[in-house]
Amino acid sequence: MIVAGEWAGRRYAVLGLARSGAATVAALEAGGAEVTAWDADEARRQPFLRETVDAGTLTLAPLDDLTGFDALVVSPGVPLNTHPLADKARAAGVPIIGDIELFAQARADLPPHKVVGITGTNGKSTTTALVKHLCDTAGIPALMGGNIGLPILEQAPLPAGGVYVLELSSYQIDLTQTLDCDVAVLLNVTPDHLDRYDGFDAYAASKARLFSMQSPGHDAVIGIGDAPSAAIARSLFARGEHLTKIAPGVCMDQRGWPSLQGPHNAQNALAAIAVARVLGIAEADIDRGLASFAGLPHRMERVATIGGVAFVNDSKATNPDSVAPALAAFPRIHWIVGGKPKGDDLSACAPHFDHVIHTYTIGEAGPRFAEILAPHMPVDTLDTLDAAVAAAAAAAKPGEVVLLSPACASFDQFRDYEERGAAFVRAVEALA
Repeated sequence: MIVAGEWAGRRYAVLGLARSGAATVAALEAGGAEVTAWDADEARRQPFLRETVDAGTLTLAPLDDLTGFDALVVSPGVPLNTHPLADKARAAGVPIIGDIELFAQARADLPPHKVVGITGTNGKSTTTALVKHLCDTAGIPALMGGNIGLPILEQAPLPAGGVYVLELSSYQIDLTQTLDCDVAVLLNVTPDHLDRYDGFDAYAASKARLFSMQSPGHDAVIGIGDAPSAAIARSLFARGEHLTKIAPGVCMDQRGWPSLQGPHNAQNALAAIAVARVLGIAEADIDRGLASFAGLPHRMERVATIGGVAFVNDSKATNPDSVAPALAAFPRIHWIVGGKPKGDDLSACAPHFDHVIHTYTIGEAGPRFAEILAPHMPVDTLDTLDAAVAAAAAAAKPGEVVLLSPACASFDQFRDYEERGAAFVRAVEALA
C-alpha cells in the first residue's frame, strides 16, 4: 500500500466507496489520517461499518458539512460541474482531489522512482500497457495504475529504480494538482465527455494540465495529428530536446508486432518507444517488447480465426474517432456498429468506408446509423449483438474480418464495454 507521511493528523472526506474509494480510505488511515467517508450505495458502505482501525479513525456518515476538512477526495466519476457536494467543497474552501493527487503527495516517501503519465482521448490503455511491457522486457520494475488495473494506492510500492505508468483520464487530471511526471504523454484530443466540460476547448485544456504540472526539465511526448494537441505541443517549444512530437501518418513496418496493427497503433507504438528511450531502455529490448506485446482485451483483440475469417473485438472503441483506425487496419470488413449513441456523426470513419463490405447495426443507434451508412455500403439492422455476429459470420469469406467496433457506449444493452466485448467473445466461441 502507498501512503504519505504528510497525511498524519489531517482530516479527509471521501465520497464513493467502490474499489478506488476503498483503497483511498485504507491508504489514508494507514497514513494516520482521520477519515469521514460515504457512499449512497448501502452495499458499498457495509464493509466499513466499524469504529476504528489500526491507524487513524474512520467515520461513516453523509458528507453534509465539509468545514474543517483538509480535502474532499472523490472518484473520477463524480461530475464536478454538477454534483452538489462539489459546490459545498468550493464554498468551504476545501480542495477537491482524487487518488492520483494522493499518490503525488506520497512520492516523497517512496524509493527513488519515475512516473510516466499517459493521457489522450483514444489509445491511453494500449500505450500504458505497452510502456509497462517494455519496462518488463528490460527488467525494470514497473506497475500500471490510474485508469487501468488496480487502484494506485492499493499497490505495493516499487523498489528503487521502478517506474509507475499511469493512464490518466481528463477527469483524473482535473482532480490532480501536483503530479510532476518524469514523462508526460498526450496521444490525441478529439471530442468526448463534453457533458462534463464547458465546450471542447475546456476539455482540451484539461488534458494540457498534465504538462503544466511538470518541471520544465521533464519530458513531454505529444501526438500532433489534431489541432488541439499540436497547439499544446507548440506551447511547450521551450522544452527543446525534452519535447518529442509524433506526426500523423508515419509509415512503419508493423508486421512483426501482431498486437499493434493499424495506424492508431503505429502512433501508440511511437509514443511508447519515445517513453522507453527517455527511460533508458535499450533498442534491442524495445524491439523484443513490441514483438511480444499481447495487447489488451476489447482493444483490437483478435478473438479467433474460423474458416479463414478473423473475429476482432474492439468493444472499447466507443466513439467514431476510435473506430476509424480499426476500419483502416483491415481491407475487407464486416462491421458491427451501434449501441447507446454519443451522437450520429460518423464522418471520422468515412475515409475508410471502402474497407467495409457489409455493416450490421445494433442497439439504440442501429436505425439512425443504418440511414447514414446505407448510401455507402450494404447494411442490416439487427436487434442484438448475437444476431449481428451470426449474420456477419454467415456472410464473411476467408481472408475477411468480422469487426466489433461500436462507435457507441454500451449502456443500452450492457453494463459496460467489457461486458459487451465478453458477449462478442462468447458469440464467436459459439460459432466454433
